[in-house]
Amino acid sequence: MSLKHPPTLLATWFGAGLLPTAPGTWGALAALPCGALLRYFLDLPLFAAATLLVFLVGIWACERYIQFIKIDDPPSAVIDEVAAQWMVLWFVPLNVWAYLVAFILFRGFDILKPWPVSWLDRKLKGGFGTMIDDVVAALYALIILAILDLLLGPHFWIDHALFR
Repeated sequence: MSLKHPPTLLATWFGAGLLPTAPGTWGALAALPCGALLRYFLDLPLFAAATLLVFLVGIWACERYIQFIKIDDPPSAVIDEVAAQWMVLWFVPLNVWAYLVAFILFRGFDILKPWPVSWLDRKLKGGFGTMIDDVVAALYALIILAILDLLLGPHFWIDHALFR
């Protein structure tokens, strides 16, 4: 696998997915600083547009990467984690505490794969199949974040920020 191959470079999120253990976790971790920079410099609609762009590019890149390495939904393709992790970041403030909670929630649901995430993971193939199950896992994380906001109040994130 060569990172000179553009679909490989993108599908593996610049090589994060090629790290030896837990590539999905590395991909989601690599998404955090990129997402933080985008959140800092862009307003929410532009950050959402960037997320959608990564999702669409991810479909293309994963489809070509799958054809290139001949493995459906390869663990090294982590651009799906990036798009989904960014989606979760839409709903939390830009601080370390909120990003840590968003990361843990997303990775938990991505690993556990509750229905319909598990069904999508099994049934849908190709670039779209690689991307969509993570987006649905992100929806579960967003539900928990909404519950946290209701129970603890939106001020909770600000009061407990490690960096403001």
